Amino acid sequence: MKFTYQKTVYACFVGYIVQAVVNNFAPLLFLTFQSSYHIPLSKITLLVTVNFGLQLIIDFLSAGFIDKIGYRASVLIAHTLSAAGLISLTVLPDLFPDPFTGLLTAVLIYASGGGLLEVLISPIVESCPTENKEKTMSLLHSFYCWGHVGVVLLSTLFFSLSGIENWKILTLLWALIPIANIVFFARVPIASLLPENEKELTMKELIRKKAFWIFMLLMLCAGSCEQAVSQWASAFAEQGLQVNKTVGDLAGPMLFAAMMGLSRLIYGKYGDKMDLNRFMTASAVLCGVSYLIISLSPLPFLGFIGCGLCGLSVGILWPGTFSTASASIRGGGTAMFAFLALAGDLGCSAGPTFVGLISSAAGNNLKTGILTAIVFPILLLLGLALKRKMLKTHNPA
Repeated sequence: MKFTYQKTVYACFVGYIVQAVVNNFAPLLFLTFQSSYHIPLSKITLLVTVNFGLQLIIDFLSAGFIDKIGYRASVLIAHTLSAAGLISLTVLPDLFPDPFTGLLTAVLIYASGGGLLEVLISPIVESCPTENKEKTMSLLHSFYCWGHVGVVLLSTLFFSLSGIENWKILTLLWALIPIANIVFFARVPIASLLPENEKELTMKELIRKKAFWIFMLLMLCAGSCEQAVSQWASAFAEQGLQVNKTVGDLAGPMLFAAMMGLSRLIYGKYGDKMDLNRFMTASAVLCGVSYLIISLSPLPFLGFIGCGLCGLSVGILWPGTFSTASASIRGGGTAMFAFLALAGDLGCSAGPTFVGLISSAAGNNLKTGILTAIVFPILLLLGLALKRKMLKTHNPA
């Protein structure tokens, strides 16, 4: 097999599937963990907090060591940690006196891999000498969505056929994906993120650029717009479809992820015929409209439809910001991608937290929380307007 840069892109696609497995598989087993290991749900849900909290820390720290050890070594370590964490999930709870300690240790291992993947995969694709990088970036990020849908569907099918008690077998099967991708990333070519005649900006130079802070705002809003609704998708499904919690947990997040993936797939296929800035602006407007449908509609089913529209609207925001930032800030390098990922993840935390706090203050009225969260797409539109103004009055920073 000839290992070309196209194979590198394919390996990156699989890398985002790995991250989808890392983030979305264990939550399907929370009730199983509770019953099998007699762990209260209050402690089980802490696993989600630890997973994403550690990924935030990795985002912050990674810029300091990725350039030192190189992209290939870093991405191999990321996949190794992801596989090791999944495998540990099946072993460590039975080895520790306290099973929760074993679960937490496994989560810490695979969360480290997931955090590294988030920082590494996009710049590796960006560095490949391919045309229409915006299309490729959008298509790349769609694989996280398809991975999310695949994890839920295939895991549910496996459990229905083989029984939830065989979850360890499925966990080991999912671990084969990062193991196989280690082989590919050991062989595929990985280009330098910066051209030979271009010097990477220092951290001080980077943070002095107004453009950098505009893109940080865009990433913060992109993450907030996405997760403000995504985290409550199962509730919308339960109310809109009049189904039980189990079905709602499947239908809501899967609809959201599928629509978000569809948006990225559309731009990935037809992006060369579209203006990225206009596409992102239209998406931000549609996001605001979806929030209004969710919060103001008297019919629960329309709230479920609004959830799907929100997924469609937010799809381009994250990869679009990555692509535009890379084209606008020359020499941004690894540090820029790491901090953009950090801003996005902060938004992913801030969005649902904001909705939850407002909803609680309004007497647990989720619709009120979603309505006030319309501030995020409004801020996103402001950021896009600032970006347009910057690009019109300056050469790329």
